[in-house]
Parts: sequence; structure tokens; C-alpha cells
Amino acid sequence: MSWAPPPLRRLALSLVAIVAFVCPSLVTLWVATPSADGIQQKIRDRTAQLGVILLKEDEVPPLLADAVIAIEDESFYSHHGIDSIGLGRAVLYDVTNLCLCQGGSTITEQLVKDVYLGGSDRGYNKVVDMVVALKVERVIDKRQILADYLSEITTGLGLYGVSAASCTYFHAPLRALTLGQYALLAGVTQAPSNYDPRIDPEAAATRRGHVLAAMVADKMITAAQAATAAAEPVLATSGPGC
Repeated sequence: MSWAPPPLRRLALSLVAIVAFVCPSLVTLWVATPSADGIQQKIRDRTAQLGVILLKEDEVPPLLADAVIAIEDESFYSHHGIDSIGLGRAVLYDVTNLCLCQGGSTITEQLVKDVYLGGSDRGYNKVVDMVVALKVERVIDKRQILADYLSEITTGLGLYGVSAASCTYFHAPLRALTLGQYALLAGVTQAPSNYDPRIDPEAAATRRGHVLAAMVADKMITAAQAATAAAEPVLATSGPGC
């Protein structure tokens, strides 16, 4: 590298030093973090402990899947556990606004946080969360990850899983809901105690509107469909039962 100007040589040496430091650290992290081989057993244990239904991958209604992906993780089907662009955007937003407003976590990371990290991805746990998310995506496919996530995620005050929320909020099984109801379920998971429609119907309706708008932006539904769904009652007073 003697042909290169001194500034370029210094830059090259710096890059070599960074790679020499980072690569062993990444290998250590990969070895030191939990294996994802037992992810499905952990999900079965968690749903059994919570007393909720563990969905199979073909039991997630397509409209619900679309709603969740639109509002939670737009690049879900293209990333490998970590959305680097989304994470960078979230960090920039938080730094600019001096808050911890956006986590930038993918659906896979959120599943890992609940199943492996006791619900906390603060500090070093965030690093573990990302590494294990990469491992999970090597073990199970996207549809199963989404089904697992929707089976155990908090969906209201004292509620876990979309199946329990469907019965509680709409008195109907998950497969029988409307677009507006799926949008509400997709939206409540960000802040379950705030968006629980039993506690704050107005906040739940506003959040539902955000989900519908995201679905329109992603061309999953039309503006007319979103308007009809937004006019639905937030809670159902009756239904076919679960």
C-alpha cells in the first residue's frame, strides 16, 4: 500500500483495525448468545403458561398479517431478522427528539424479546435480541414467526395473543373479524395499556386509523375500504362467540 497517499493509508489501516476488532466480537456474540434451535418449544411453553392459543402458520388471517406488517415491520418479508434501515431511522428520530420513542425492532426481534429476554431489550439485551433474531430466521420461516408473535404478544391490559383479544373485544373467533377489527388488533400491540379499546376507545380508534392509513400507503387496501373500516364501532357488543 506504499503507493497510496498518507491519508488513504491511514484510512485503510483504520478500517483493518476496526475489522480486526469487530469480527472476533461478532463471532463471540454468536457463540455466547442463546441458540434458536428450541424456539418452537419455548413458544409452546410460553403460550401454555399464558393459557392462550398457539396459532399455526396457516391460521393467521391474511388481512391481519397485512395490517401487522404495514404498521410494525414493512420489510418483514425481505430482512433476515434485523431491519438496518428501520433501526437507523429510529435511532436518528430518537436522537433528534431526545427520547426513546422508536425502537426500530422487527417482528422477529419482538418475538425474541418476549421469549428469550423476559420482555426487555434494554442495554446489552438489545444486542442479544438482534443476534438471536438472526438465528431465529435461520430456523423457522416468516409465516411461523408471525404466527408465533401474534400468539403471545400483549394485546391489551392483561390480554395476550390475538385470539384472546378477538374474543374479548369482538366476541368472535379470529377468522371471523372485519378489516377494522384486524386493524385494531394490529395497532394495540405497540402500547397495549394505552390502546386497549376497553380503556380508551378514542385512542384505540386513532391508532386503528394509523394502521389503515399504512395499509393504504402500502397498497394493501383501498382508501374506500379504509374509510369503511374506520367507521366501524371500536368494540362489538355482540358476536357469534368463540
